[in-house]
Amino acid sequence: MDPLTQLFEAALAAQSAAYAPYSKFPVGAAVMTASGAIFSGCNVENAAYPNGICAETAAIAAMAIAGERRITDIAVVGGGALAITPCGACRQRLMEFAAAGAQVHLLGRSGVHETVRLTELLPRAFGPGDLTGSAGE
Repeated sequence: MDPLTQLFEAALAAQSAAYAPYSKFPVGAAVMTASGAIFSGCNVENAAYPNGICAETAAIAAMAIAGERRITDIAVVGGGALAITPCGACRQRLMEFAAAGAQVHLLGRSGVHETVRLTELLPRAFGPGDLTGSAGE
């Protein structure tokens, strides 16, 4: 199976594990790293809605725990028929670890609807390179 198919299947599997009793909108995400490893996550809500976590955030946390730091591809699938994009906060989190040219694959129930570069979703982003003279360079 090719790596992008594995990425898509990981996002779909994560979506099926989502805990979304309040929004009723399960989201799954998966990130592929420069090493080819894939990490997935789902949204997890709680009674103090909207203080849950996004699927992309969960996937990034799993990646960081494994010691990976560079994302090349992201797949996101939402609870509706149409493709969704990561929220603004998750776009910034993804940008923190994004390789140059990182691609975001937007999935719907029927598969990939669109693929865009992360920089198209977060143009003129503030990232580690903007912290001149700090550890973030």
